[in-house]
Amino acid sequence: GHPLDDGAWELLQIPVGVAFFFRNASLDRLVALYPSPAGATESELDPETWQTVLGAGRLAALLEPDVEALLLRRAEGRTECYLVPIDVCYELVGRMRMLWTGFDGGAEARAALRTFFEGVERRAKVPAGEERRP
Repeated sequence: GHPLDDGAWELLQIPVGVAFFFRNASLDRLVALYPSPAGATESELDPETWQTVLGAGRLAALLEPDVEALLLRRAEGRTECYLVPIDVCYELVGRMRMLWTGFDGGAEARAALRTFFEGVERRAKVPAGEERRP
């Protein structure tokens, strides 16, 4: 339910269509990561940018440090945002690292990514007081 347009995504400076964000309690800051052939790749994220793009959203307010992440997927002109256990994000990182081939990941990695997000969507619940977007 968190609207995120192309301009907001560009502010995040994430070069791919999937990223996750969590609060690292020991560093006392938000960490932005995305899956890559080399594993989880960190992207520098300015705290002001975080506040502008995601900080005001309901899911960001629910985010528990070190154990939950906001998982974002930008596809087909829209951005999906899920609050998930952080191990779900690292599961995705592992799958992508294992399956990635060539420049764009290859057909097998893209299929695994679709299947992964279909599973996340099936398990997703809308926070109280909000409606699921089409």
